[in-house]
Amino acid sequence: MLDREEYIEQAYLFRSFGERIVSGVAAQEALVAIGQEVLATSKLPMALDYLAGELRLVGTLSTAMKRLAHYFTPFQTFVIATAEEEGGRFDMRTALAMLEREATYRAEGATPQGLFLYRFECLSRNRLDYARGLVATADDAMFDAEWRAWIGMVSRQVGLIDLADLVYVRSPEYWRLEKREALVAGRTAPEPDRAILFGEKEGRIARANRGKDPLFFFAALQRQLGYPAVPRVQPLAPSAESPALLARRLERLEMRVKLLEEEARGGIDLTRFDPKNFPVTRDE
Repeated sequence: MLDREEYIEQAYLFRSFGERIVSGVAAQEALVAIGQEVLATSKLPMALDYLAGELRLVGTLSTAMKRLAHYFTPFQTFVIATAEEEGGRFDMRTALAMLEREATYRAEGATPQGLFLYRFECLSRNRLDYARGLVATADDAMFDAEWRAWIGMVSRQVGLIDLADLVYVRSPEYWRLEKREALVAGRTAPEPDRAILFGEKEGRIARANRGKDPLFFFAALQRQLGYPAVPRVQPLAPSAESPALLARRLERLEMRVKLLEEEARGGIDLTRFDPKNFPVTRDE
Protein backbone atom coordinates (compact mmCIF):
# COMPACT_ATOMS: atom_id res chain seq x y z
CA MET A 1 0.00 0.00 0.00
CA LEU A 2 1.28 3.42 -0.99
CA ASP A 3 0.63 6.84 0.50
CA ARG A 4 -2.25 8.95 -0.75
CA GLU A 5 0.07 11.37 -2.56
CA GLU A 6 1.49 8.50 -4.62
CA TYR A 7 -1.95 7.51 -5.91
CA ILE A 8 -2.74 11.14 -6.74
CA GLU A 9 0.45 11.41 -8.79
CA GLN A 10 -0.22 8.07 -10.46
CA ALA A 11 -3.65 9.30 -11.55
CA TYR A 12 -2.00 12.40 -13.02
CA LEU A 13 0.57 10.20 -14.79
CA PHE A 14 -2.00 7.96 -16.48
CA ARG A 15 -4.23 10.89 -17.48
CA SER A 16 -1.42 13.06 -18.87
CA PHE A 17 0.28 10.13 -20.59
CA GLY A 18 -2.92 9.20 -22.40
CA GLU A 19 -3.58 12.79 -23.49
CA ARG A 20 -0.08 13.25 -24.88
CA ILE A 21 -0.11 9.96 -26.76
CA VAL A 22 -3.34 11.00 -28.48
CA SER A 23 -1.84 14.41 -29.38
CA GLY A 24 1.09 12.70 -31.11
CA VAL A 25 3.85 13.15 -28.51
CA ALA A 26 6.40 10.33 -28.41
CA ALA A 27 6.02 8.04 -25.40
CA GLN A 28 9.60 8.56 -24.21
CA GLU A 29 9.32 12.34 -24.42
CA ALA A 30 5.98 12.24 -22.59
CA LEU A 31 7.41 10.18 -19.73
CA VAL A 32 10.42 12.48 -19.35
CA ALA A 33 8.22 15.58 -19.34
CA ILE A 34 5.74 14.11 -16.84
CA GLY A 35 8.65 13.10 -14.60
CA GLN A 36 9.54 16.78 -14.29
CA GLU A 37 5.95 17.78 -13.55
CA VAL A 38 4.96 15.32 -10.83
CA LEU A 39 5.59 15.89 -7.14
CA ALA A 40 9.31 15.62 -6.49
CA THR A 41 8.84 14.29 -2.96
CA SER A 42 7.01 11.22 -4.27
CA LYS A 43 8.64 8.08 -5.64
CA LEU A 44 7.05 8.46 -9.06
CA PRO A 45 9.91 10.47 -10.68
CA MET A 46 12.34 7.61 -10.03
CA ALA A 47 9.84 5.11 -11.41
CA LEU A 48 9.35 7.25 -14.53
CA ASP A 49 13.10 7.40 -15.16
CA TYR A 50 13.19 3.62 -15.10
CA LEU A 51 10.13 3.35 -17.34
CA ALA A 52 11.64 5.72 -19.89
CA GLY A 53 14.92 3.78 -19.93
CA GLU A 54 13.14 0.45 -20.37
CA LEU A 55 10.99 1.88 -23.13
CA ARG A 56 14.12 3.11 -24.90
CA LEU A 57 15.87 -0.26 -24.64
CA VAL A 58 13.07 -2.83 -24.92
CA GLY A 59 10.13 -0.86 -26.30
CA THR A 60 7.59 -1.84 -23.63
CA LEU A 61 6.38 -0.46 -20.31
CA SER A 62 5.00 -3.63 -18.75
CA THR A 63 8.45 -5.22 -18.37
CA ALA A 64 9.64 -2.28 -16.29
CA MET A 65 6.42 -2.19 -14.25
CA LYS A 66 6.83 -5.88 -13.47
CA ARG A 67 10.27 -5.20 -12.00
CA LEU A 68 8.82 -2.32 -9.96
CA ALA A 69 6.34 -4.58 -8.18
CA HIS A 70 6.83 -2.62 -4.95
CA TYR A 71 5.34 0.46 -6.65
CA PHE A 72 3.04 -0.74 -9.44
CA THR A 73 0.47 -3.41 -8.66
CA PRO A 74 0.29 -6.66 -10.66
CA PHE A 75 -3.10 -5.59 -12.02
CA GLN A 76 -1.60 -2.38 -13.42
CA THR A 77 1.15 -4.41 -15.05
CA PHE A 78 -1.39 -6.86 -16.48
CA VAL A 79 -3.49 -4.07 -18.01
CA ILE A 80 -0.51 -2.37 -19.68
CA ALA A 81 0.90 -5.72 -20.89
CA THR A 82 -2.45 -6.58 -22.47
CA ALA A 83 -2.57 -3.21 -24.23
CA GLU A 84 0.95 -3.76 -25.59
CA GLU A 85 0.15 -7.15 -27.13
CA GLU A 86 0.45 -7.17 -30.90
CA GLY A 87 -2.79 -7.82 -32.72
CA GLY A 88 -4.91 -7.20 -29.62
CA ARG A 89 -8.08 -5.13 -29.63
CA PHE A 90 -7.43 -3.59 -26.23
CA ASP A 91 -6.37 0.03 -26.73
CA MET A 92 -3.66 1.78 -24.69
CA ARG A 93 -5.96 4.77 -24.20
CA THR A 94 -8.54 2.55 -22.55
CA ALA A 95 -5.89 0.94 -20.34
CA LEU A 96 -4.59 4.30 -19.13
CA ALA A 97 -8.11 5.58 -18.46
CA MET A 98 -8.88 2.47 -16.38
CA LEU A 99 -5.72 2.86 -14.31
CA GLU A 100 -6.36 6.56 -13.80
CA ARG A 101 -9.84 5.87 -12.42
CA GLU A 102 -8.48 3.17 -10.11
CA ALA A 103 -5.67 5.40 -8.79
CA THR A 104 -8.19 8.18 -8.12
CA TYR A 105 -10.43 5.76 -6.25
CA ARG A 106 -7.53 4.52 -4.11
CA ALA A 107 -6.52 8.09 -3.33
CA GLU A 108 -10.05 8.78 -2.10
CA GLY A 109 -10.01 5.73 0.19
CA ALA A 110 -10.74 2.45 -1.57
CA THR A 111 -12.30 -0.62 0.01
CA PRO A 112 -11.56 -4.25 -0.92
CA GLN A 113 -15.17 -4.67 -2.05
CA GLY A 114 -15.12 -1.65 -4.34
CA LEU A 115 -11.68 -2.42 -5.75
CA PHE A 116 -12.55 -6.02 -6.59
CA LEU A 117 -15.86 -5.14 -8.23
CA TYR A 118 -14.26 -2.33 -10.24
CA ARG A 119 -11.52 -4.62 -11.55
CA PHE A 120 -14.00 -7.38 -12.34
CA GLU A 121 -16.10 -4.93 -14.36
CA CYS A 122 -12.94 -3.81 -16.20
CA LEU A 123 -12.30 -7.41 -17.20
CA SER A 124 -15.92 -7.92 -18.24
CA ARG A 125 -16.43 -4.79 -20.30
CA ASN A 126 -13.12 -5.06 -22.16
CA ARG A 127 -13.22 -8.86 -22.58
CA LEU A 128 -9.85 -9.40 -20.96
CA ASP A 129 -8.43 -12.72 -19.77
CA TYR A 130 -10.34 -13.56 -16.58
CA ALA A 131 -7.79 -16.09 -15.32
CA ARG A 132 -4.79 -13.78 -15.59
CA GLY A 133 -6.75 -10.72 -14.55
CA LEU A 134 -8.15 -12.28 -11.37
CA VAL A 135 -4.75 -13.69 -10.41
CA ALA A 136 -3.30 -10.19 -10.78
CA THR A 137 -6.25 -8.79 -8.80
CA ALA A 138 -5.72 -11.15 -5.89
CA ASP A 139 -2.00 -10.37 -5.69
CA ASP A 140 -2.61 -6.98 -4.13
CA ALA A 141 -1.89 -5.69 -0.64
CA MET A 142 -5.52 -4.57 -0.35
CA PHE A 143 -6.70 -8.19 -0.08
CA ASP A 144 -5.97 -10.55 2.81
CA ALA A 145 -5.80 -14.34 2.75
CA GLU A 146 -9.60 -14.78 2.89
CA TRP A 147 -10.05 -12.46 -0.05
CA ARG A 148 -7.34 -14.16 -2.09
CA ALA A 149 -8.88 -17.56 -1.52
CA TRP A 150 -12.32 -16.30 -2.54
CA ILE A 151 -10.98 -14.57 -5.69
CA GLY A 152 -9.28 -17.82 -6.65
CA MET A 153 -12.60 -19.61 -6.28
CA VAL A 154 -14.32 -16.95 -8.41
CA SER A 155 -11.73 -17.40 -11.17
CA ARG A 156 -12.64 -21.12 -11.32
CA GLN A 157 -16.40 -20.58 -11.28
CA VAL A 158 -16.71 -17.48 -13.47
CA GLY A 159 -19.04 -18.26 -16.35
CA LEU A 160 -20.71 -21.07 -14.41
CA ILE A 161 -22.19 -19.09 -11.51
CA ASP A 162 -23.35 -15.47 -11.66
CA LEU A 163 -21.22 -12.94 -9.82
CA ALA A 164 -24.30 -11.66 -7.99
CA ASP A 165 -24.83 -15.12 -6.47
CA LEU A 166 -21.18 -15.33 -5.40
CA VAL A 167 -21.40 -11.95 -3.71
CA TYR A 168 -24.78 -12.68 -2.15
CA VAL A 169 -23.69 -15.84 -0.31
CA ARG A 170 -20.73 -13.94 1.18
CA SER A 171 -22.87 -11.17 2.67
CA PRO A 172 -24.87 -10.83 5.94
CA GLU A 173 -28.06 -10.56 3.86
CA TYR A 174 -27.81 -14.23 2.91
CA TRP A 175 -27.52 -15.39 6.52
CA ARG A 176 -30.28 -13.05 7.66
CA LEU A 177 -32.71 -14.69 5.28
CA GLU A 178 -31.44 -18.16 6.22
CA LYS A 179 -32.09 -17.46 9.90
CA ARG A 180 -35.57 -16.13 9.15
CA GLU A 181 -36.47 -19.24 7.17
CA ALA A 182 -35.10 -21.44 9.94
CA LEU A 183 -37.19 -19.67 12.59
CA VAL A 184 -40.32 -19.97 10.46
CA ALA A 185 -39.68 -23.69 9.99
CA GLY A 186 -38.91 -24.17 13.68
CA ARG A 187 -35.27 -25.13 13.07
CA THR A 188 -32.11 -23.90 14.71
CA ALA A 189 -30.78 -20.77 13.07
CA PRO A 190 -27.57 -21.58 11.18
CA GLU A 191 -24.34 -19.73 11.82
CA PRO A 192 -22.07 -18.47 9.04
CA ASP A 193 -19.68 -21.22 7.93
CA ARG A 194 -17.61 -18.97 5.63
CA ALA A 195 -15.97 -15.56 5.83
CA ILE A 196 -18.25 -12.57 5.29
CA LEU A 197 -16.49 -10.41 2.72
CA PHE A 198 -19.25 -8.00 1.66
CA GLY A 199 -21.56 -5.73 3.57
CA GLU A 200 -25.30 -5.86 3.98
CA LYS A 201 -25.93 -3.31 1.23
CA GLU A 202 -23.82 -5.21 -1.29
CA GLY A 203 -25.74 -8.36 -0.37
CA ARG A 204 -29.14 -6.73 -0.87
CA ILE A 205 -28.11 -5.29 -4.23
CA ALA A 206 -26.70 -8.67 -5.28
CA ARG A 207 -29.92 -10.46 -4.26
CA ALA A 208 -31.98 -7.98 -6.28
CA ASN A 209 -29.83 -8.62 -9.38
CA ARG A 210 -29.67 -12.42 -9.32
CA GLY A 211 -30.28 -13.86 -12.77
CA LYS A 212 -29.86 -10.47 -14.48
CA ASP A 213 -27.15 -9.01 -16.66
CA PRO A 214 -24.03 -8.39 -14.50
CA LEU A 215 -23.76 -4.87 -15.93
CA PHE A 216 -27.02 -4.01 -14.14
CA PHE A 217 -25.42 -5.25 -10.92
CA PHE A 218 -22.38 -3.01 -11.42
CA ALA A 219 -24.57 0.00 -12.28
CA ALA A 220 -26.64 -0.45 -9.12
CA LEU A 221 -23.51 -0.61 -6.96
CA GLN A 222 -22.23 2.59 -8.55
CA ARG A 223 -25.52 4.40 -7.94
CA GLN A 224 -26.12 3.20 -4.40
CA LEU A 225 -22.63 2.89 -2.93
CA GLY A 226 -20.57 5.26 -5.06
CA TYR A 227 -18.27 2.59 -6.49
CA PRO A 228 -16.15 3.80 -9.43
CA ALA A 229 -17.47 3.25 -12.93
CA VAL A 230 -15.32 1.80 -15.69
CA PRO A 231 -14.40 4.57 -18.17
CA ARG A 232 -15.52 4.23 -21.76
CA VAL A 233 -13.06 5.84 -24.13
CA GLN A 234 -14.61 7.42 -27.21
CA PRO A 235 -13.13 6.28 -30.55
CA LEU A 236 -10.93 8.74 -32.37
CA ALA A 237 -12.78 10.80 -34.98
CA PRO A 238 -11.67 9.98 -38.54
CA SER A 239 -9.96 12.64 -40.59
CA ALA A 240 -12.39 14.89 -42.48
CA GLU A 241 -9.94 15.65 -45.30
CA SER A 242 -10.72 14.09 -48.68
CA PRO A 243 -8.10 12.26 -50.79
CA ALA A 244 -8.10 15.18 -53.28
CA LEU A 245 -7.14 17.66 -50.57
CA LEU A 246 -4.41 15.34 -49.32
CA ALA A 247 -3.02 14.97 -52.87
CA ARG A 248 -2.98 18.75 -53.33
CA ARG A 249 -1.16 19.17 -50.04
CA LEU A 250 1.46 16.63 -51.12
CA GLU A 251 2.01 18.52 -54.40
CA ARG A 252 2.64 21.73 -52.47
CA LEU A 253 5.09 19.95 -50.19
CA GLU A 254 6.96 18.54 -53.20
CA MET A 255 7.22 22.02 -54.74
CA ARG A 256 8.60 23.44 -51.50
CA VAL A 257 11.17 20.66 -51.27
CA LYS A 258 12.33 21.36 -54.85
CA LEU A 259 12.72 25.06 -54.11
CA LEU A 260 14.72 24.30 -50.97
CA GLU A 261 17.00 21.96 -52.94
CA GLU A 262 17.60 24.61 -55.62
CA GLU A 263 18.39 27.22 -52.99
CA ALA A 264 20.87 24.87 -51.35
CA ARG A 265 22.64 24.29 -54.70
CA GLY A 266 23.26 27.99 -55.34
CA GLY A 267 20.01 29.87 -55.42
CA ILE A 268 16.65 29.81 -57.15
CA ASP A 269 16.56 30.76 -60.84
CA LEU A 270 13.84 33.43 -60.92
CA THR A 271 14.10 34.01 -64.70
CA ARG A 272 11.91 31.06 -65.43
CA PHE A 273 9.06 32.80 -63.58
CA ASP A 274 9.42 35.99 -65.70
CA PRO A 275 6.53 36.29 -68.22
CA LYS A 276 8.92 37.83 -70.80
CA ASN A 277 10.73 34.53 -71.12
CA PHE A 278 7.60 32.55 -71.88
CA PRO A 279 7.25 31.57 -75.59
CA VAL A 280 4.55 33.49 -77.46
CA THR A 281 2.38 31.72 -80.07
CA ARG A 282 1.12 33.25 -83.34
CA ASP A 283 -2.44 33.50 -82.04
CA GLU A 284 -1.29 35.47 -79.02
